[in-house]
Amino acid sequence: MARIAIIYHSGFGHTKAQAEAVLHGAAGVPGTEATLIEAERHAAAWATLDAADAIIFGTPTYMAGPSAPFKAFLDATSDRWARQAWKDKIAAGFTNSAGMNGDKLATLQALSLFAMQHGMVWVGLGLLPGNHTSTGSPADLNRLAGFLGAMAQSHADLPAELAPPESDRATAAHLGRRVAEAACRWRQGTGILAAA
Repeated sequence: MARIAIIYHSGFGHTKAQAEAVLHGAAGVPGTEATLIEAERHAAAWATLDAADAIIFGTPTYMAGPSAPFKAFLDATSDRWARQAWKDKIAAGFTNSAGMNGDKLATLQALSLFAMQHGMVWVGLGLLPGNHTSTGSPADLNRLAGFLGAMAQSHADLPAELAPPESDRATAAHLGRRVAEAACRWRQGTGILAAA
């Protein structure tokens, strides 16, 4: 059984909706157990995080980087970093902002560098960009053309029931599935790049 932990912060519910889509994608892979953790409650979840085969990090992009509550969680892992307790776990990330760009790439880069410091193995989105031709559509997977992780865009004046749009939620679910499948292969010893 591959264990997937999804830890996230959500200021207004939009990133929580994205996290729930990641959870749905991961939980749909046979042989996986997926758990959703709010970053503000990480102190009660260390055992779950430590036991996970994969950890997926999610945060809104605020002021060109992870939100302060999520950064507080990242900083709280320093003792695990010193012991390299998460070395060789699979890692991935997702983020959300109101702007189409919103400097989400900077947040995903921060998350991936954090994972690299822990000795983790980063899994990207693995999708070509969507909606990048005249025949494309905003309903395409990966409509925001992210590669490092799943990106979502949520209009600031819409509630989480309406934003992010379905295509961004489907992209997040794809990331959850991809990480869960990689974790299953990794756990079986066949390697992260082996065919499913």
